[in-house]
Amino acid sequence: MTRTFYSLRYFNYRLWFVGALVANVGTWMQRVAQDWLVLTVLSDDSGLAVGIVTGLQFLPMLLLSPIAGLVADRLPRRKLLVATQAALGVLAAGLGILVLTGAAELWHVYGFALALGVVTALDNPVRQTFVAEMVPAEDLANAVGLNSTSFNAARLIGPGLAGLLIAAVGPGWIFIINAVSFGATIFSLTLMRSRELHALPRAERGKGQVRAGVQYVRRRSDIVVILVVVGIVSAFGLNFQLTSATMAREEFGKGAGEYGILGSVMALGTLAGALLAARRKRPRVRLVVGSALAFGVAAGIQALMPTYELYALMCIPVGLFSLTMMTAANTTIQMTTEPAMRGRVMSLYMMVFLGSTPIGSPIIGWISEAWGPRWSVGVGAIASVAVAVAAAAWVRRSWHVEVHYQLRHRPHLVVEGPGERYAHAAERAERELLRSSLAQQEAQQRSQTA
Repeated sequence: MTRTFYSLRYFNYRLWFVGALVANVGTWMQRVAQDWLVLTVLSDDSGLAVGIVTGLQFLPMLLLSPIAGLVADRLPRRKLLVATQAALGVLAAGLGILVLTGAAELWHVYGFALALGVVTALDNPVRQTFVAEMVPAEDLANAVGLNSTSFNAARLIGPGLAGLLIAAVGPGWIFIINAVSFGATIFSLTLMRSRELHALPRAERGKGQVRAGVQYVRRRSDIVVILVVVGIVSAFGLNFQLTSATMAREEFGKGAGEYGILGSVMALGTLAGALLAARRKRPRVRLVVGSALAFGVAAGIQALMPTYELYALMCIPVGLFSLTMMTAANTTIQMTTEPAMRGRVMSLYMMVFLGSTPIGSPIIGWISEAWGPRWSVGVGAIASVAVAVAAAAWVRRSWHVEVHYQLRHRPHLVVEGPGERYAHAAERAERELLRSSLAQQEAQQRSQTA
């Protein structure tokens, strides 16, 4: 099996991958249906209303993530996932029934979005850390990359399928389909072999455990840099549900089908990024910062595209660089965090990554209404470039990172930071130890000969 799909050789992970793929298709379908319902049926093309729905859906991340991370460190993760997946299915079915019966109003969607956010806040840290129980530590980076592959393969299918079904039968049935899709994840969890799971250390009960997680992060400047970069880019740049809907409908005058196609085209880029991520053994902070910068540049070019077709084409590099940033950040944090702290640290990461959306989405929605949809994309691009440049400057000064251009052999950039210097020092120490050992052996041989 190639390195890209290496984790699929584990039975439990294969079950998880397939079940998650089905559920992710349903989730992407619901995201498209929900935004289209709010934009075209329950409001008068209000980008602000879509931004509020998105904000309410992610608001609980800001409030509940630290507690959810502690829960993930304490309780059995597989049982928690069964409970959260069932709750997500019930919420999707409830909203679908309201829409199908014609009783749905905008405040209903606001309420369901908030409830969905509460369950998702509990689900995310458990989902993120459960991956480490299905594969050995040396294959964690590959498994995280394949998780992103599943999510973005679903993104390739879900939005386009949702657009076709919205045009054919309306958005109500999309929610029902999503409710059923969560059964695939629950079924895969129940079939797993318990003896093949790699149980992680659990946090003992005690006072100040949430605070301990925050203090742990504060001592890790590498994690802080990642959180700052991902937080700003997520808040202002990763509002694709909102920006794609307003650009398709208001700027280019397109319908639900074309809106769904934008998500599927972007998925080409994110899927490529996920497959590349699965091949990396150990991503680093520099990849997070560099991909954030590349994302900002690509999004800025996308905001200037004059036609729908060119705008859709730029979705590919935008998706590629955004996914590279997200998987690099996720994997770097997971692989460098102590196992007993992983749930709390990942919950703080998810709080910043998803919890910054309630701050950014309404602002981006207001910008779309006040200045036009192109500025909603452009502001995200500007913010992403600015934070990436600032982070790169801070890292270079504080970590004494040096960048050289290598002309010999194959021309390329050589980046030397604390990690490289530590590795070089370790290699020199090992060579010195070997040289000393050889010298001692030679001296012993001479003395024996004499």
